Amino acid sequence: MKLNILKEHLNESIQHVTKAISSRTTIPILTGIKIDVDTDGVTLTASDTEISIQSHIPIEKEGNEIVQILTPGSVVLPAKFFTEIIKKLPSSDVTIEVKDNFITWISSGSAEIQIVGLDPEEYPLLPQLEENNIVSVSSELLKTMIRQTTFAVSTSETSPILTGVLWSFSRDRLKLIACDRLRMASREAQIEAEGEIEFHNIVIAGKSLNELNKLLPDQNMPIDIVVANNQVLFKIDRIQFYTRILDGAYPDTSKLIPQSFQTHLTIDTRKLADAIDRAYLLSREEKTNIVKMTLKDEKTVEISSSSSELGKVTEQIDTHKLDGDLLSISFNSKYMLDALKVIDSDFIQICFRGPMQPIIMKPEDHSNMLHLIMPYRTTT
Repeated sequence: MKLNILKEHLNESIQHVTKAISSRTTIPILTGIKIDVDTDGVTLTASDTEISIQSHIPIEKEGNEIVQILTPGSVVLPAKFFTEIIKKLPSSDVTIEVKDNFITWISSGSAEIQIVGLDPEEYPLLPQLEENNIVSVSSELLKTMIRQTTFAVSTSETSPILTGVLWSFSRDRLKLIACDRLRMASREAQIEAEGEIEFHNIVIAGKSLNELNKLLPDQNMPIDIVVANNQVLFKIDRIQFYTRILDGAYPDTSKLIPQSFQTHLTIDTRKLADAIDRAYLLSREEKTNIVKMTLKDEKTVEISSSSSELGKVTEQIDTHKLDGDLLSISFNSKYMLDALKVIDSDFIQICFRGPMQPIIMKPEDHSNMLHLIMPYRTTT
């Protein structure tokens, strides 16, 4: 195998795939990046068995030559060293040549490096998916939906299924739900799909989705989502992102949501977030994160927290609208702030059924998002 390639494009492709490299893998060859060279260009692959990322570098782009293929072939190179050395090469042109026993020579300008490569035949094959169920989503919308849900996944491995986000698609509606038993975030959107496509109980690890989000481009472009067997494939231009579907049935979160409420509060999202953030500073010192919200009257909400060592914070903010019974309710301020940060509306509606019932939050101007936070029982 031998090729000449522009360093800029090689480095960019390496940065994409290294997101799938894990230092904790028990399979030695998965600490490497597989390089396949053929007449179409160069394909880099990395995997940690949970996610696999493949990035393709074409021969040319927009009429400019990127790769010159001299001899096709394959090799696996140690990811950590390969990544660092390519970044530090002195010239914009790189030559890579694989010789006997997968000894690989990399030259650029005055630098010449020798790396001991591995046999690509020992590298696990990527899943072969039947592309029957394909949903296309804009990258901008997909980034938003992931950002607005993944923060609520569980970090405890005692319930592995809750460390993931539930995906469902039916009647052109894509819905994502994350829940850690103490809070829940859901986001849905209208998506046009070709044919009668439906899928349910597709649970993808929150960590995998956070890595996917780093690959999604800022400029808007369609992302194809392929669901098949126990894998989901996201096709992003010249990048393919495979992730395993978590085993198990996701709990029915609809049972957590009260069907009726005794109080409806509409309030400025930013003002509420800022007030809770200030109260959080004190509650954080107590290591409880507990903040109390008191509906004083139809025009005023009080946010308060206290610390036995530092003192007390009390702040009153104006309501936009308040209907129903007045009450006091305590909650985890960090959970509330996490939700408020991703709500894309100037005003938020908060619904209460009682001081020990779930708090439901929704944007005032649309119904595509819902957040649920369980309250805390306090003695004051």
